[in-house]
Amino acid sequence: MKIVIIGAGVAGAILARRLALLPGVELHCLERVSPEDHSEAGTGLNVGPNAIKALRLCDPALAAEVEAASLPWQRWQVSLTDGSVLFDLPIAQVADNPGIRIRWSELYRVLRAGAGPAIRYGCEIDAIGPSANDSTRTTVRYTQGGVQHAIDDIDLLVGTDGRYSATRAAFSGLPEPRHVGVAIVRTLVPDTSGGLIDDYGQWFNGAHRLLAFRVPPAHVYIAATFPIEPGAPIDDAWNTEAVLRAAYQPAGGAFSAQAQWLMDALCANLAQTHWARMQESDVRFVEPVRQVMYLGDSAHGMAPTLGQGATQSMEDACAAAMILAREIGAGRLSPRDWLAQVEAARGERIRFAMALSIDATDTMLAGADPVEGTRWKTEPGFLDDLSALFRDVSLGASVEPMKVSA
Repeated sequence: MKIVIIGAGVAGAILARRLALLPGVELHCLERVSPEDHSEAGTGLNVGPNAIKALRLCDPALAAEVEAASLPWQRWQVSLTDGSVLFDLPIAQVADNPGIRIRWSELYRVLRAGAGPAIRYGCEIDAIGPSANDSTRTTVRYTQGGVQHAIDDIDLLVGTDGRYSATRAAFSGLPEPRHVGVAIVRTLVPDTSGGLIDDYGQWFNGAHRLLAFRVPPAHVYIAATFPIEPGAPIDDAWNTEAVLRAAYQPAGGAFSAQAQWLMDALCANLAQTHWARMQESDVRFVEPVRQVMYLGDSAHGMAPTLGQGATQSMEDACAAAMILAREIGAGRLSPRDWLAQVEAARGERIRFAMALSIDATDTMLAGADPVEGTRWKTEPGFLDDLSALFRDVSLGASVEPMKVSA
């Protein structure tokens, strides 16, 4: 069986590691950057408990390496920027295990190292399309080190190449983004807070939200949000110290020590910030005719409100890896059957995660009341949904966890 993975991001690296060990599989995982290049891996992220649970079930050794490179996500606290605490949730109340806090670059390093020689680096994709010999199979042409290559008659093509997936664009076109109504700026700064910032925290002034948590080694990830009309351009003025401080200044009061440090750190690093609009897109895990599968952001762009972007990419990869390992190990070599099983395992689950993430974005929308918007998140309905998100991982397969020889 010839399997090609486009992109060695979160989902691609996890899947490549598992598939490379399966007998009878000719695997190619094509990644654009070099092995040492993690510069495009962003700033920091929190990975939900559900992803860690899925990775422990699929690949315990890799899960241990990821956890060793991170800090645990054990608490979620919501406050106003004057320090008034609105919500303080131990993650153990709604999850079977902690999540993690990690730098994007470090997560990529660990996952790519885990996949080892299964990943082929420095590959620029030139063309992706149907095979000339079989309407269900595909072909990929790419350039590596100035040399052009082609892989034809691919039994399964897997697009894990991100929200702007060239794989998805080649077969079904890129989905139209749905803007949520929130713009977000992100940065990673050295931790000089003296312990003020540690686990996952949020600070609100009206609909404006600061988010921050500590990541190794000795850095703090900061994100700030502004309400924005869907589709509207991001106002350059937001990236100025005067506007940022005014947006988060408590009415009639002073900043808490935590919020003050965050504002000072954010304003001191404006040149390193990155602005984007929160958005989501239609879900597509498989192509209806050709043997093509999408995982992670290629399959479902989603709002990052509950930390489920990379988290669901990891769930996707673990589900696909375990389903394919079971089917190939049993000699059931029908890619269309594999695709149907992955879609069945993941479709309802990802739509639930996306809908809950949108619901939880209410406190960041124009005119939002963070006190009322946080209050309902302390009630049983939301906590039950959060527990289902964090506990009910959907891998769609019963198979032995991956074992890696020492």
